[in-house]
Amino acid sequence: MQNELMIDSAQQRRGRMIFIMMAIFFTVPIVIVVLMIKYDWRPGGQSQGELIQPPRLVQTQATLSDYKGVPQTKFWGDKWNLVVVAETCEAQCLSKLHDIRQIHVSTYKDMLRVQRVLITRQTDVTKLVEMYPDIMILNGSADNISALAQQFNIRDENAMLTNRIYFIDPLGHIMMSYPSDAPAVNIRKDLVRLLKFSWAG
Repeated sequence: MQNELMIDSAQQRRGRMIFIMMAIFFTVPIVIVVLMIKYDWRPGGQSQGELIQPPRLVQTQATLSDYKGVPQTKFWGDKWNLVVVAETCEAQCLSKLHDIRQIHVSTYKDMLRVQRVLITRQTDVTKLVEMYPDIMILNGSADNISALAQQFNIRDENAMLTNRIYFIDPLGHIMMSYPSDAPAVNIRKDLVRLLKFSWAG
């Protein structure tokens, strides 16, 4: 009996150690990259991105869904996400969708670690889907989309109107934001750096 208790105790300790190591494995790289950006360690160029401090864990409603009606309560999908938020996707929004597609494609071998997301109140997204069939479009109920979009508000701005691009990390945190005039090449540099120094996603 005592031997069984000792074995159980050893297994519990081993299980806790494995859990701690896995947590470190996935979170430390993200923390390192965030610190690099925070303290402006940017070899090979500068970014126009704004670090969101502290990173905001996305809160979603249980009924949040994409344009197909598929539930998307954890839409970030353990990937690095390029996110555009827009009331309706018109000229400036379309320009941002083009930018993030070009950025995504340019990641080459890391493409599967990245996804693109549009959050919008626009109900008819037929043309958007035709233009960008591989983007995730969240346009479920107005209440759900409003609650989600508000989490992207920065400096009392309305995210639906700013045409910013945001990064969400693989753990579901909004952690970077780029103004509407940020060159796509600078956004790409930050994304490549994140992919290089983090094995999460």
